[in-house]
Amino acid sequence: MNNRQSGFTLVEIAIVLVIIGLLLGGVLKGQELVHSATVNNFVNDFRGISAFVYAYQDRFRATPGDDAAAAGHVQGGVAATTPAGATLNNSRINGNWNSVTVTDESYLFWQHIRLAGLATGTPIIGNADYVPRNADGGRIGITGDPVLTAPATPFPGTFFVCSDGIQGRFVRQIDTTIDDGNSQTGSVRALANNVVNQADAANVQPVDDATLYTVCMAY
Repeated sequence: MNNRQSGFTLVEIAIVLVIIGLLLGGVLKGQELVHSATVNNFVNDFRGISAFVYAYQDRFRATPGDDAAAAGHVQGGVAATTPAGATLNNSRINGNWNSVTVTDESYLFWQHIRLAGLATGTPIIGNADYVPRNADGGRIGITGDPVLTAPATPFPGTFFVCSDGIQGRFVRQIDTTIDDGNSQTGSVRALANNVVNQADAANVQPVDDATLYTVCMAY
């Protein structure tokens, strides 16, 4: 009677474990590349929008959104009439960064830079695709109004570019890439998700990786 039992040898088990390790390593590396690409997209948004502002100012000697002569500078351009109390041609983009008021300076900013050929996207006011989105589908916006009303560390800026719906893990990577790595100091700050403004910036820690935030950068 043959009592020999078939099974895996130590060499075969080792080979299987190596293959599993390689597969896991590939998956993790793939995730890392995806995350890096996402962060780069966020960073490019911040840098690109500031470039649009400066390019428009250089060409027309006016600030997009705040341009009283928009109709003369870009065909089809509309001059803002709100928010109340705002003054055109004062080099300040008034209105909430995520404004949905079609007459606000911060809302018409997008029309002006698109009609000027500086940015892609529809210039048609009220169009479903008018509002720009970031790599995770969150909203992107700009304002000259303070986004932090009582910051412990001053957060000065002529204008602020904001982007919401960003996971905490990406917030920290964005800050490390273009600022000081601290979401409460420097030119990049984290706010609660989708708020217009708040008193002070949020302190984003590793435990907050899955929490969504609004990130604003001062210029």
